[in-house]
Amino acid sequence: MVIGILATNDFAFKITFGTPENRIALIGLLNAILNLASPIVDVTLVNPFNLQQYKDDKLSILDIKAVDASGAIYNIEMQMNPFAGLVPRMVYYGCELYADQLKAGDDYTKAKPVFSICLIDEVIWPDGTQVHHAFRFTDKPSGRVLDNILEIHTIEFGKYNLTEADLATATDLECWIYWFLHAHEYEPEELRRLFPQPAIRKATDALVKIRDITEDKEMYDAQERARRDQRAILNDAHNRGVAEGKLEGKLEGEHKGKLEGKIEGKIEGKIEGKIEGKIEAIRMLQLLLCVPAGDEEELRRLDLSQLEAMASELQKKLRNRIVL
Repeated sequence: MVIGILATNDFAFKITFGTPENRIALIGLLNAILNLASPIVDVTLVNPFNLQQYKDDKLSILDIKAVDASGAIYNIEMQMNPFAGLVPRMVYYGCELYADQLKAGDDYTKAKPVFSICLIDEVIWPDGTQVHHAFRFTDKPSGRVLDNILEIHTIEFGKYNLTEADLATATDLECWIYWFLHAHEYEPEELRRLFPQPAIRKATDALVKIRDITEDKEMYDAQERARRDQRAILNDAHNRGVAEGKLEGKLEGEHKGKLEGKIEGKIEGKIEGKIEGKIEAIRMLQLLLCVPAGDEEELRRLDLSQLEAMASELQKKLRNRIVL
């Protein structure tokens, strides 16, 4: 029986790479992406994945954050729905991770390097074929690089087109990307023969475990339903022109507000006058937060004050999307 579990699913990704028992998989993935002069030997998860916490508060969208013995910080996320503000957000949170290491009065030399990694299931730069970008502070005229400060890495899965036949000469990173995109299509033993590397075998075992444990499989299925709902909303938004610019509406009474961003990161414009506008705003926020979209009929049964409270809470969750 094929594994049938998508490795790009948020729940599967966090189980596979965000738990202490699977840190071998995380270390292997980090080494394949970063290709450091001195490979990472071990890491400690700062925010290990907790199933009960995940069930209780699905709005707490946490990246996987780890540190190694030298104090270097690694932050990695899986982004299924890239949006217009994704790149500035990566820069912001990467800088925040670097700055937040130091307390008032600390010596600047105590700051450790930060590596922020975003795995993207689609394409964000369609004008080129490069799959992996690594951004560092660099002086263009001299080429001088500020090492051991901050690196931001993006991996665009949507540009990857290698086949199984190409794996014999593939790099470690290419093997991992193929695994992410195709692991669900294979039977476990077949996949283990294809990828004998201990790190990828560990990741494969994690997917099989999700498939075989009822509670984990239910959480995975719930995430997949949410992802399909979000994709349907995204497509609908494009069809209605929401993704092109502004989400406008009117709220009853004297309420005025502005919800910034588009469906791909910014929802611009003023929302005034109608309950329908507030419901639309809530559904867009749910999309950006990667949570299941609320049932429209249930939302319509809420009064305006309840809708405002829900929208306010979602906006708060969006601002605090990554909890350090």
